[in-house]
Amino acid sequence: MFVRKTAGPRTATLPDGTILTLADLPAVDARWIARRKAIVVRAIQHGLLTREQALQRYGLTDEELDGWADAVQRHGLAGLKVTALQRFRAPAQL
Repeated sequence: MFVRKTAGPRTATLPDGTILTLADLPAVDARWIARRKAIVVRAIQHGLLTREQALQRYGLTDEELDGWADAVQRHGLAGLKVTALQRFRAPAQL
């Protein structure tokens, strides 16, 4: 098996003990589901992928990636699900 040399790390160990590798990153033309969005956010947070690499590789905007990161931080994986967006983004009731 041939392993391509990369400038950065090839693996990252997440807080729950799972190992995230470059092979775990979604394909460039993949349909965006919550799990794939979370993988990209975790890869950036743990140094497997730089923010600039993610923006270029997946054709994302800064606002889109910031929204994903904010949703993961506030609500976890559930915050990225399209069906839950209205519930989590609703203004707080006073």
